[in-house]
Amino acid sequence: MLRRALLVFTAAAICSTPLWAQETRRVRATIEKVDGSTLFVKTRDGEDLKITLSDKPLFVAIVPATLADLKPGAFVGSGATPGPDGSLVALEVHIFPESMRGTGEGHRPMEGTPQATMTNANVDVSVAAVDGQMLTLKYKDGEKKLLVTPKTVIVAYAPGDRAELKPGIKFFAVAQKQPDGSLQAARISYGRDGLTPPM
Repeated sequence: MLRRALLVFTAAAICSTPLWAQETRRVRATIEKVDGSTLFVKTRDGEDLKITLSDKPLFVAIVPATLADLKPGAFVGSGATPGPDGSLVALEVHIFPESMRGTGEGHRPMEGTPQATMTNANVDVSVAAVDGQMLTLKYKDGEKKLLVTPKTVIVAYAPGDRAELKPGIKFFAVAQKQPDGSLQAARISYGRDGLTPPM
């Protein structure tokens, strides 16, 4: 089931059809109140929303990780922008558990930031660089060089718990618009221990 959590992250990065835009909404917010299966939240833009959880929601905790966790063999997803030498400079790196290996594999444009790309691939080689760590990411159809700097946000995925959804928790969700205009979410990806998910 945890594999489905990545689909939120990957699909949000690659889907931009009008139908998708009409039926769903990407929500980045902070929980202000929890009432049963309803979350009362405030978005990053200051909008107050009410999100109802589906019957069997999936909860995914986003936890801090470090450069030391980016070892050869790890399967990662990285949002990045092009550097002066043509390599990619990582904005964020998500380390996926083994159960999510291969999900969304490849290199593609990323929504939201000009010239940004998303690469889901295996770490093949990791070597020290002047400004950080240079990773060689290999995927089915090719490879990319990725520079991870001290400014890069590095996180990992862990099984979540509904009990952790409390006021002050920051989260990301792709919510489905219901016929009455309300929002419903089947998955909540939230930051554990005060972390703000870099999605």
